[in-house]
Amino acid sequence: MKRIIICTIALTALALHAHAQEQEPKTEEGFRFTVIRENPVTSVKNQSNTGTCWCFSSLGFMESELLRMGKETHDLSEMFVVSKTYTDKADRYVRLDGFLNFAQGGGFDDYLYVIRKYGIVPDEVMPGLNYGEDQHRHGELTAVLKGIVDAVVKNPNRKLSTAWKNAFQGALDAYLGEIPETFEYKGVTYTPHTFAASLGFNPDDYVNITSYTHHPFYTQFALEIPDNWLWGTSWNIPMEEMMAVIDNAIMEGYTVLWASDVSEQGFGRNGIAMYPTTVPEEMVGSDQARWLEMSATERNNMFRNLKAPVAEIKEVTQEMRQEAYDNKQTTDDHGMQIYGIAKDQNGTKYYMVKNSWGDEAGNYKGFWYVTETFVQYKTMDIQVHKQAIPGDILRKMDTK
Repeated sequence: MKRIIICTIALTALALHAHAQEQEPKTEEGFRFTVIRENPVTSVKNQSNTGTCWCFSSLGFMESELLRMGKETHDLSEMFVVSKTYTDKADRYVRLDGFLNFAQGGGFDDYLYVIRKYGIVPDEVMPGLNYGEDQHRHGELTAVLKGIVDAVVKNPNRKLSTAWKNAFQGALDAYLGEIPETFEYKGVTYTPHTFAASLGFNPDDYVNITSYTHHPFYTQFALEIPDNWLWGTSWNIPMEEMMAVIDNAIMEGYTVLWASDVSEQGFGRNGIAMYPTTVPEEMVGSDQARWLEMSATERNNMFRNLKAPVAEIKEVTQEMRQEAYDNKQTTDDHGMQIYGIAKDQNGTKYYMVKNSWGDEAGNYKGFWYVTETFVQYKTMDIQVHKQAIPGDILRKMDTK
């Protein structure tokens, strides 16, 4: 992100003031946003060099839910959840003879699973940085853990030892810290289970939703992505209804967990995500002229660093979503949190998104503005409180 020093701007402005009437510099219009609805979120965190966006987004979502329920502001431990999922993922990996994705990724069911089974702790109790770093870096950790489970799967003694789980847990604890049996927090002694109970957060209140046609609508299926190691299920509903769920949730004061493909050229690193058209005839004015003059590399760079709104694809259909999913053009890349709705100076609708790339990422202190078109096309799945779902859609889903 470019850093601009205010005093430098002021000095430059004074120096150029005398020439302002003679030569008016041309500047791009840029993005100007008007907020329609914005719901409370906690501070932006940094997953750093890890593949644990699913956990950072999930716990950010949970922290917002606690705020919505009138609870205190909490900073919950991502690494507690990561540690517990690794433990159970390792067991499943060995039982399946290695035919399971054993990696850093996960899904939105994972944190709910951990809370139900193991509880939760505050981040200050288990920050998970026991390996000489001040930011999360899991390359070595993942390699060590994968080495252990792969050795066990080979079963060199033709019988699994009674030691492998302790060896695996020892390595995990060495990096992320031991799971505390009890801890002090704000003057109260808790266990992970009693702390989770004190928050009043009910995992059974949350529903996963997706929208694809290779399964019937208004049924549940396990999204076929490698990181869904728990085989968690999502309700399958039409795209228009999925978008209606997102809109209703935001307008009713809820936030939304959002999994998306962010490898697209329109998902910029400047805090903007659009799905630009690649058809010159669909562009207008100077956009069309610039497009025709650019090389493919120049176009890609432009879309990664948009300075102002550009023309997007005209329409997203259910068929487009399915084709992109089937052809691996839409992949499960990143988990984030939608917390608001805004529009730009042209009236284009955007969703306000909390990312987990740190508060220096992009032009908006770690937050993104993502167009409705992008969300329609590239959403893999979402998670919401079931009360955030419009009644007519909820009845079709027949969820309790």
